[in-house]
Amino acid sequence: MSASSAWSTIESDPGVFTELIEKFGVKGLQVEELWSLDSETLSELKPIYGLIFLFKWVGEKDERPALEQAPENMFYAQQIVTNACATQAILSILMNIDTTTEKVDLGEELTQFKSFSLGLPADVIGETIGASEMIKEAHNSFARPEPFIIEESKKPKKDEDVFHFIAYLPFKGNLYELDGLKGGPILLGECTQENWLEKVVPEIQNRINKYAQTEIKFNLMAVVRNRKDVLLEELNSLPQTPENMDKISILQEKIQMEEEKLSNWRQENARRRHNYVPFLVNLLKVLAEEKELLPLVERAKEQAAAKK
Repeated sequence: MSASSAWSTIESDPGVFTELIEKFGVKGLQVEELWSLDSETLSELKPIYGLIFLFKWVGEKDERPALEQAPENMFYAQQIVTNACATQAILSILMNIDTTTEKVDLGEELTQFKSFSLGLPADVIGETIGASEMIKEAHNSFARPEPFIIEESKKPKKDEDVFHFIAYLPFKGNLYELDGLKGGPILLGECTQENWLEKVVPEIQNRINKYAQTEIKFNLMAVVRNRKDVLLEELNSLPQTPENMDKISILQEKIQMEEEKLSNWRQENARRRHNYVPFLVNLLKVLAEEKELLPLVERAKEQAAAKK
């Protein structure tokens, strides 16, 4: 895992993942966070190409058998790079979308990467992901700025939480769980493109319930078609008739909300990348020069003591 020191951890956030997908060169997709697994919520976001589930990794034994070999033409990679599990879960979904029937463009680089990877052993594909400068640079562009450069990535302490990402997706009539830490895909059962979400909900709910008494740190996101594109298509398909004016108004409002959301995501991502340490250091220097730093420190101590 020598390549792992070159990969940073990134935040589990729909805005981060959406821009990450764009940096891969993919067009027509975005990521949405799911706060509910009810059918109405899922139906609103269709088409959904896959789900990304974040949970605290506890290293327990999984009795479910993993396939020794991935199904033909399925993209499955073992996780070789320690900090790449978020990106790998995203790639597991992107690379298994049927671009011949879906309005999704993987872009030149991922299309070539997919063609090159198909047929390779899962561990070799994992190594190939770790060696891809394009994927690594896109991933690391969301790393939080560090005040100090550490040459070697530190291992998590025994009491430090370690989180892991896995993907759920339909593939050629079956539902799969793709976890890079397993020996292969886990077959969850038969499904169709229409009912796979109904099939996957109990799987996710069972996993959540398993840890619910001791763990609340879960995150579930869906890789969906670009919401603005979907809404624009629906808007353009409606005849400009009086009886459709209310629907048209609602769609226009939803499109505006999507534009504002994407703009906010970009701003948040820019703030994530910004290094505030020099500003804070200079602020402390100015406060010290103006003899205001120590009084502020004492006041903070008093407030902290009062809260105890």
